[in-house]
Amino acid sequence: MIELDDRLTTLRDHAREWAGELRPLALELERDPELIHKHLDLPGVSFLARTPIPAGYDPAPVTIGGHRFHGTGGLERVTFCEEFAAADVGMLLAAPGPSLSGVFVALLGDETQKEWFFGRLLDRPTWTFFALTEPDRGSDAAALTSALTPAPDGGTLLLSGAKRFIGNAARADLGVVFARTRPGPLGVIAVLVETGDPGFSAVPFPTVGLRGNQVSEVRLDGVEIPPGRVLGRHLSPTRRGLVGAVAGFNRLRPGVAALGLGIARGAYEYVREHRRTLTGGERDRLDRIGRRIEGVRRLVRRAAAALDHDDPGLGYLASAAKARAARLAEETTLEAAGFFGAGARLEHPLLDKLVRDARGVEYMEGTRNIQLLNVFQGLSRGRLPRG
Repeated sequence: MIELDDRLTTLRDHAREWAGELRPLALELERDPELIHKHLDLPGVSFLARTPIPAGYDPAPVTIGGHRFHGTGGLERVTFCEEFAAADVGMLLAAPGPSLSGVFVALLGDETQKEWFFGRLLDRPTWTFFALTEPDRGSDAAALTSALTPAPDGGTLLLSGAKRFIGNAARADLGVVFARTRPGPLGVIAVLVETGDPGFSAVPFPTVGLRGNQVSEVRLDGVEIPPGRVLGRHLSPTRRGLVGAVAGFNRLRPGVAALGLGIARGAYEYVREHRRTLTGGERDRLDRIGRRIEGVRRLVRRAAAALDHDDPGLGYLASAAKARAARLAEETTLEAAGFFGAGARLEHPLLDKLVRDARGVEYMEGTRNIQLLNVFQGLSRGRLPRG
């Protein structure tokens, strides 16, 4: 078991306190996602707006108990993601900040791009988006059709296509978009996009859960991209294309797994709080849920530690953690509702929200089938230890 040191314990305790301020707002935010603008001064939202920003680009990082936090470490990220998700994953996803785009800018950007991107985030609360998924193709980067072509004047590039299921795109100022310059895996690259540019549009659509995230449809109609906004321009084609995308997703998945873990823990704690009197059988069921949550937490932390130590098995561990956590969230939230009998989801709207939000974890950064295939490859190649 990977235990938290003093630094991470300090972060966990403060994140738990901040998250406690967010839970009472969960249902309000779900009804009106734009209410996030009224809560930007809350410590938890302020913290999320600045993470992850690499150390070299944040001169005044969040400091707690003498410890500095940038949100870039694996264990650091899964620690606070679990706490926020246990309170309300919708508020976490609705908050401004670098989010997924920040990971890819840190991984693929040159110095000028990093200074520009992270500087914008430090200037004021700024929403960002990450756009890979396309209609009819999902997140299969090898099959994407969004195109980046030279403009007639030869000085810029034109970005055209459509993206779907893109969180925060309708409220974002800038983000990262994956597109194709030519056929084949080396033809896929990522670019920085400003949403105020002509040709960019994003419209939220109704969702069953995770409503605070304002999942959107994005249209790109000849958006001009200066050459300086092409990520990885200083890298070889193999490092800035699909290989770069895979590396980015491997770094993201432990945090996504922590979201599923947190949602499951939120449901477990809801039962403990609202069902004070339990039968012997119910106590046994609740104890089993608690043990299962702890088991998945160990796996999530192991994947996060692999990220912190550049472990070559990171991708396989991250996939295992994400698959297990997504399943845990779905099954635990439904089992928690069962402790309150018929009509539980009508009588306990916060628990109902946890049930609905849990389904969204399955579709973040690759569905369970994709993750399990990756785990199988790790086992068959001997890169992921059995057990």
